[in-house]
Amino acid sequence: MMKLFRTTFAILLTMLVSTTAWAADSDPKVVIETTVNQIIQVLEAREDTTKLTTKDRDAIRQTVEGRFDYAAMARRSLGKPWNDLHGEQQAHFTQVFRDLLERSYGNRLSEYKGQKVVFAEAELKNDKARVESTVIDGTRETPVEYRLHQTKTGWQVYDIRIEGTSMVRTFYQDFQATLDNGGYEHLLKTLEEKVAELKAKDQD
Repeated sequence: MMKLFRTTFAILLTMLVSTTAWAADSDPKVVIETTVNQIIQVLEAREDTTKLTTKDRDAIRQTVEGRFDYAAMARRSLGKPWNDLHGEQQAHFTQVFRDLLERSYGNRLSEYKGQKVVFAEAELKNDKARVESTVIDGTRETPVEYRLHQTKTGWQVYDIRIEGTSMVRTFYQDFQATLDNGGYEHLLKTLEEKVAELKAKDQD
């Protein structure tokens, strides 16, 4: 499939997030640090540390509600074709995009084995913010940078950079390859089929 499914564990701690509001006056570092640490708490509390149960997935979703701007990420990842979609189509693509993230990355959260994450202070510029962190796995340290913007309802993540590589840019490049081979409908069908495949595996 697409190369985005081969990213490192660092990104896995950030993917199971939702679209509702976070407090408008929150510090961007607080948004990121709270999100990641609460995911880790859920993973550490699992009865079976070899897998994610439906209960675990629901707990993660509830815990991190409201700290990720899926619509902004979907729009940036799709590029120009986004402007040709009407409201309902944009909402549908955003939902498929969200399902793809949750299923493709979320399924691998079971691989968590005590990795630690440390955070730097947020760097602010107008309505944008950057929070740098380091995922520590034994002797390996992986830099993870979160890009946030201020929305009407608070700070939300719109991109994540792993070792300098933008997740949104990676999606964009992968999506463009599929778009070039069949257009938007082909891309949408490809993503829907991938999501359905991942959901079916979860039920095995």
